[in-house]
Amino acid sequence: MIEIHWGTPLSFVVSPQGDVQKFSTIEQAHYWLRRKWPVADPARGQALRQVEAAMNCLVPVGAARQSFAEAAASAGFVPALAA
Repeated sequence: MIEIHWGTPLSFVVSPQGDVQKFSTIEQAHYWLRRKWPVADPARGQALRQVEAAMNCLVPVGAARQSFAEAAASAGFVPALAA
């Protein structure tokens, strides 16, 4: 499988221990939304729909990134500071 980079990676602190996850491909974001997301709320559902639509070239990747960032905030993920 070829992974498609979706621009500048999005990095979030994903645990109370301070673990940082960098999302650099749309497939990686999709995997996390489907398999590792800590909450099943409307923001996650919207992000999953947008990511899948972007993967099928139905919406711009920017829309998927925005929805993903909103879902991350809803899940309690905090943007990681750039190193």
